[in-house]
Amino acid sequence: MSNTVDIWTDGACSGNPGPGGWGAILHFAGTKKELSGAEAATTNNRMELMAAIEALNALKRPSKVRLHTDSKYVMDGVTKWIHGWKKNGWKTADKKPVKNEDLWRQLDEANARHEVTWKWVKGHSDNEMNNRADELARAAIDTVR
Repeated sequence: MSNTVDIWTDGACSGNPGPGGWGAILHFAGTKKELSGAEAATTNNRMELMAAIEALNALKRPSKVRLHTDSKYVMDGVTKWIHGWKKNGWKTADKKPVKNEDLWRQLDEANARHEVTWKWVKGHSDNEMNNRADELARAAIDTVR
């Protein structure tokens, strides 16, 4: 039996900006937990970030995690860009403030508590768990309309 927590996350927005939702599925040792949430006025990128943040924060102790996302923004941000942003005082390469800095800081903190392997999955394809995370995110939007 694997001691790794598998997480699938997704974010969705009705309009961008507009009402948005996020969904996450945590799978560990045969147990599955679904999480979701929404905001009345947000962006798709913020919801993608929230899904990963909330999923990692839901873990009660430091864990080995495989986090599956269909967001290149989250994937590249957390594995590549964030190192430069932090070094440059949360400025991009062209000296502009990092968009969604508040959430990037939260994700950086949550990511540091765990041993996370980031996996990109093609969105809206035949990945059952990614599709379910998308369903959770879209259903959450209805709670804030």
